[in-house]
Amino acid sequence: MLRRVIIGGLHPDLRFADVLLADALTSYAKVLGDFAVCICMFFSGDSSTNPIPNRSAGGRYLMPLAISIPYLIRLRQCLIEYVRARRKGFPSAERRIHLYNSAKYASAFPVILCSALQRGYNSDEPHIFSRSTLSRLWLLAVVINSLFSFYWDVARDWELTLFSSRRSSGEHPYGLRPNRHFVNKELYYGAIIIDFLLRGTWSVKLSPHLDYINEMEGGIFLLELLEIFRRWVWTFFRVEKEWVMTRGSGTLGLLDGGDGVLLTDFGKLDED
Repeated sequence: MLRRVIIGGLHPDLRFADVLLADALTSYAKVLGDFAVCICMFFSGDSSTNPIPNRSAGGRYLMPLAISIPYLIRLRQCLIEYVRARRKGFPSAERRIHLYNSAKYASAFPVILCSALQRGYNSDEPHIFSRSTLSRLWLLAVVINSLFSFYWDVARDWELTLFSSRRSSGEHPYGLRPNRHFVNKELYYGAIIIDFLLRGTWSVKLSPHLDYINEMEGGIFLLELLEIFRRWVWTFFRVEKEWVMTRGSGTLGLLDGGDGVLLTDFGKLDED
């Protein structure tokens, strides 16, 4: 499955599992960046007993490139789904959902790029942007990426009505939806709050130029634990949404934003 996700496509019958795995990899982006640094340290002869890893190993752009890999994988999956939907002749509104989803993952690249340009910035060398301008661009990219991702988690991945005109309805609690697997509505509200608060950690996870945080090994470990916890919560409600939408068909294989169209209708994987 990992090989298929990285270099292959989306399996017609295992699409939901492929997407979950690729999404989980984005939560390990910082881990992949540090792993790339460790590999460079190994070949450069740095001692493995150093108390703090040499994160300058591999140059300025190795870690940003490694961090980008999970988002490239997920971006590619979204584009594959868009092409499949277009081949099948789905309405443009349904096809655009996949483009919007791809834009969400693409919004992580400006964060990584602006951070990479700030890493080891030398004011004596000619640059297109000043350090202060890069810092503002990075902050803007972080805000856009975090808010976009939070919106998509709630509105699309969990199919809650918090951001729609149907948020206030007598058919369901405020901001939720009529069909829910979990009886306690506070679970949904708690998940929304957790997701909003921990989405902000992306500013650290995707930004290797924040060296003063990289030197706090315990802080990095805590941030990774928080991100994995957020992904753990997200997965429960993502599977819950898929189960509620598909329990009548007995399969977890619907398109995101689709209206009951099974992925198996797209044909064989080899056709992609």
